[in-house]
Amino acid sequence: MRYEVIREIYNKCSGNQMRDVFVSEVETDDPLAYVESLLEGKKVSTERSVLPDGSIVIDADVSGLRQRFTFSPD
Repeated sequence: MRYEVIREIYNKCSGNQMRDVFVSEVETDDPLAYVESLLEGKKVSTERSVLPDGSIVIDADVSGLRQRFTFSPD
């Protein structure tokens, strides 16, 4: 399946609310496996949720750095 993916990397500084945002298109049958392949070799814990519009959100803690991947069907 083809998805538009928004990857947000949150800043660790408590006073800075900015985050890096990357947008891409990917084709995958398993969004969680896709995220795990991007973060391979790092200490990662993930949570997966599905929004009412069908988008899949994967929140990842990558060695203490929070990242969010939102997969919207293309």
